Amino acid sequence: MNSWFWSAVFHTRDVDITKRLGYSSAIAVLGFSLIVSIIRTFDVRVEAARVMVSAPVLALVTTHVLYINFYKLYYGWNMIVCVAMGVAQLFLWARCAAVSRHPSNWKLWVVVIASGYFDAHSIWHFATVPLTILWRSFIRDDAEFRTSSLLKKSKTKAK
Repeated sequence: MNSWFWSAVFHTRDVDITKRLGYSSAIAVLGFSLIVSIIRTFDVRVEAARVMVSAPVLALVTTHVLYINFYKLYYGWNMIVCVAMGVAQLFLWARCAAVSRHPSNWKLWVVVIASGYFDAHSIWHFATVPLTILWRSFIRDDAEFRTSSLLKKSKTKAK
């Protein structure tokens, strides 16, 4: 929501502060999403391993936000970083969808495939609305699936 808000503000009032807030919130969302995609795709369950996955991504995001806000607000470099993180997520989620037996895999495939077809900036922003609704639906289904799987495992261990 924060990223959408600042993107909307930036596209209505293109001034330095709205640009910085828009870029910073976008990279924060991409960083968090990249962490989630790595942890989910590789089924990282150990807390120490999750920290080892998260720390470098958080360091990259923090360094990038500091760079664009306090050193040089360079659009080209920001786009390179954002696209690289976005493409990495697409490949990770595609791998997750390919190897998982998740009952809602089709939703994940729609998000992965549809994200690759849009390249115009305005079309991308428009496309994020239905893709995000589908993405939220997958996350809900995933939480229910993971919870039921863990409950089944704990019941079989208890017997």
